[in-house]
Amino acid sequence: MSSTDPTEEFVPFTTDDYRARMARAAESAAGAGLAGVLVAPGPDLVYLTGYQPTAITERLTVLVLAAGREPVLVVPTLEAPDAAKAPGAAALTLRDWTDGKDPYALTAPLLDASGPPHGPEGAGGSRIGISDNAWAMHLLGLQKALPDTSYVSLTEALPMLRAVKDAHELARIAAAGAAADQAYGEILKVRFAGRKETDVAADLAALLLGFGHSQVDFTVVGSGPNGANPHHEAGDRVIERGDMVVLDFGGLKHGYGSDTTRTVHVGEPTDEERRVHDLVREAQQAGFEAVRPGVACQEVDRAARKVIADAGYGEHFIHRTGHGIGVTTHEPPYMIEGEELPVVPGMCFSIEPGVYLPGRFGVRIEDIVTATEDGGRRRFNNTPHEMAIVE
Repeated sequence: MSSTDPTEEFVPFTTDDYRARMARAAESAAGAGLAGVLVAPGPDLVYLTGYQPTAITERLTVLVLAAGREPVLVVPTLEAPDAAKAPGAAALTLRDWTDGKDPYALTAPLLDASGPPHGPEGAGGSRIGISDNAWAMHLLGLQKALPDTSYVSLTEALPMLRAVKDAHELARIAAAGAAADQAYGEILKVRFAGRKETDVAADLAALLLGFGHSQVDFTVVGSGPNGANPHHEAGDRVIERGDMVVLDFGGLKHGYGSDTTRTVHVGEPTDEERRVHDLVREAQQAGFEAVRPGVACQEVDRAARKVIADAGYGEHFIHRTGHGIGVTTHEPPYMIEGEELPVVPGMCFSIEPGVYLPGRFGVRIEDIVTATEDGGRRRFNNTPHEMAIVE
């Protein structure tokens, strides 16, 4: 199996790319009133340095960024050789520590613990951003080493840290989306009736890998009543003729995510099933047409939700309209009521309205989209939205 994607070859991100990302993060942190940020192993660390430890353990690994200071990556000595090989390693200083030493004492001086008053009592000290996925034991250790500091999650403090993609990132997301589209085109050729959901899910996973994905994050196959659960995990239910089947799948290719959903039908659908599917298709299109630079993220949600609510199915649309995507398949921003962040060219996110009728069936249609510099919008998934009939 081979991909027909014309953008298969990509120039690796350079040291300068990672240096610019770290500098931007430090400047953004200062602009948000933070003394610095602490980045634990996970997607933020991969994005900023290209480093992903082979194993995430209880030993402290943390990137320390602060405006006006050189970036420092604190790592256990036994992992320092691997860290030194990371694509962004040349843009930072490595500080290693050995078992028996206090890594928090090593990390504390890298941050300016003084600062303006903060908190309701006006206590002195500094606010520091920290990765959402940092271990509690590490946060507590840092608090002990820097007792006058407070901490805020990076998602809250810097929601745009990874949100806006440059041209190289957009090309990777386009390639991931094209591969997911190819997988969908092939899955329509397999037999559904008489097979378990897990069988079709395995087919989808194999197709994603066959079309160049390095990682499969999810393969939702929700048949019949199981489709009314948006996050149903494929199980042993045998798919039957007459079933609506929700297919939601994605993963990583070239380090960037894919995520698409189409809802198919085994044999001929009923009039109601066609009507609900058409409604969701209309809602998805309305959400897409609401995308433009400067519009609040919540307006995308409102546009899609209004279509479904006006048709009398509002109570059956039970999740947000979309989420960001990048080095992970789910990340900020979120297309949800109350999210006033403006859409920015290069921001990539899903539009995936759905209707879920408990005990009966569900319908969801999802594309990854972005706003463009010319004030328009672009889809990264381009398979037909019309209901496909499968056997």
